[in-house]
Amino acid sequence: MKKLLFLFVFLVSFAVRSSAQTFNAEDFKNNLGKSKSLCDTVSSIKIFSDTLTLINMGGNYPNQKYTIAVKGNKIVLDWANLKGKRLCATGVFEMHKNRPEVVVGQPDQITFP
Repeated sequence: MKKLLFLFVFLVSFAVRSSAQTFNAEDFKNNLGKSKSLCDTVSSIKIFSDTLTLINMGGNYPNQKYTIAVKGNKIVLDWANLKGKRLCATGVFEMHKNRPEVVVGQPDQITFP
């Protein structure tokens, strides 16, 4: 029974991990307002205040594919060593100034695959 439970948990975690993906612009627009996951490489970071940090993914600003807007002060990351790492963010898909943005505010919304 324990082996089956372990196998089930392993398969579910793999399925969740594989569902986090990079969306193209059309997919992103089709999911506006929904909470989804996407993964990509951190290209640059801009810290505006202790309650707003922007993580540009898939390219440097202004050529990034997506921006992760980290709002609030609950997420604590090693900001200085984040560039170049692969990151997955789960949050609400929004458009900000006609650019794709994912808004996150809780620590469990950011993972490193």
